Amino acid sequence: MWVTVATTGQQSRVKAVLPAVLIVLFATGWAANHFTALLPVLAQRNGLGRTALDGAFGIYAVGLLPGLLGGGTLSDRWGRRPLLLTGAAVAGLGNFALLCWHDQTGIFVGRLIVGAGVGVAMSAGTAWSADIGGGSGSVLAGVSLSAGFGCGPVTSALVEQFTSAPVHVPFAISVTLSAAAVFAGVFLARTPEPAGWPAAGPAADADRGQGVAAALGAALPLAVWVFASATVAMVTMVERMHYRFNGPLLPGLAAALTLTSGVAIQMVARRWGWGPLAGAAGAVAAAIGYGTVATAGATPSLAVFVTVAVVLGIAYGLCLRQGLVDVETKSPPALRGTLTGVFWAVTYLGFGLPVLLVTIEPAVGITAPLVVLSVVAAAAAMLRAAREISAKRASAHTVPDRTAV
Repeated sequence: MWVTVATTGQQSRVKAVLPAVLIVLFATGWAANHFTALLPVLAQRNGLGRTALDGAFGIYAVGLLPGLLGGGTLSDRWGRRPLLLTGAAVAGLGNFALLCWHDQTGIFVGRLIVGAGVGVAMSAGTAWSADIGGGSGSVLAGVSLSAGFGCGPVTSALVEQFTSAPVHVPFAISVTLSAAAVFAGVFLARTPEPAGWPAAGPAADADRGQGVAAALGAALPLAVWVFASATVAMVTMVERMHYRFNGPLLPGLAAALTLTSGVAIQMVARRWGWGPLAGAAGAVAAAIGYGTVATAGATPSLAVFVTVAVVLGIAYGLCLRQGLVDVETKSPPALRGTLTGVFWAVTYLGFGLPVLLVTIEPAVGITAPLVVLSVVAAAAAMLRAAREISAKRASAHTVPDRTAV
């Protein structure tokens, strides 16, 4: 709870800010991911090799990880609003740089700027959504970001595949969307944020199942499967389908299938009130997805490609949803931004999985690493389920102390 007690009118104004926050997060997700569908076009037109394309993802992470950690921590101290709007504006500026300058150097500079801005906006915006809406706010933040992650590459792919528009146009669309979202945020998200978080003691936090260790211990085992699942579907499987398909439409389709199923399963889980076991279900979906990729080999069929995208999209969505809810419910409010940034940073480590698989392929082949991932994900699911069942039983058998005054 906050130190100051908000009136009903103040609470209504605070909740009215949530749509504006979600709009900015949607635009941020778009700015981050629409670039993936343009990689084949940029590679063909500018003669970029595999190293340069992998470098574009790597340099994005160089900007992203400090942005995630720094943005969350600074938002705990300076407030969510300035960090969210600044991060979204910086992401837009990064895409503006790409609009004007998309040779190899321009791509590296632009993606570095985009990564920094996206990291700040994601951590501050997700924490602000949780401040406003609790667990529902956390889930809606994940849904909004996921929708942006999916709509961006799909739109860029459609523009490039079916129109004669130059490659500048998708970047211009992203810049315009970011500018409009920041403008909306400036004028709509004006409600002051509560100041002065309570200093809850470590013992009291532990008694309520809260604290840094509780939040990270619950959320991080799910975080590792979030973008690891998404990128296996959107990068690894797309590369293995090049024997049949090429061009911007395939990555756009992979993003659409993966992220649409990820958004849909989050909404289903929210609608039907799925509890913490949704995290275990997400890890099970990851295990099934990795196992399917392992058995599909180097030339998967289109049916397997679609199935993997949907299954790993479900894994992405459930692990993201429950991880964010764990952070919201278990973290001390004064550290929510910091811990949200840590959660997002760990999720983004999954973006390195496709590169790792390619790097170790000459030594271990394409099947064994995915079998190992499938086994580890299944083990994580069982541990999560056992932990939640044990906690539920302990709660059911707890007898209140009736002697206390």
